[in-house]
Amino acid sequence: MKKYTRFIPATILFLFASLTFFLSSSVIFDLFGIREKEGNYVLFVVIANFISSLIYFTAVYGFLKREKWTFKILIISVLIIVAAFIGLQFHIDAGGLYEAKTVKALMFRGSVTALFSIVAYYTINKVKIK
Repeated sequence: MKKYTRFIPATILFLFASLTFFLSSSVIFDLFGIREKEGNYVLFVVIANFISSLIYFTAVYGFLKREKWTFKILIISVLIIVAAFIGLQFHIDAGGLYEAKTVKALMFRGSVTALFSIVAYYTINKVKIK
């Protein structure tokens, strides 16, 4: 069973990272007409998602190699997402255009990233004393 504690979160995180990377880079670089479909996107939120996707790919490696820094870089990603959320609130308060789905997506991404950081902590960092 211990073998799967490394591969299951790594696989799920890889899929999440791939989707995040594809969508955010498609908006940033205007690939496949996705920028137009996104409506009133907020660029700094998209950039935060793009940076997080790169962190997720690094964390996948960390899960596979059981590196203790995996937890720390996922926490950094959580902080980036929280900062983007705070920035989005300022953007909204200033009357900036945005999509309601952006708020929901940031909350979802922050929750998922926090969950992966907890999984990393308990599967990699937490050492039982015998």
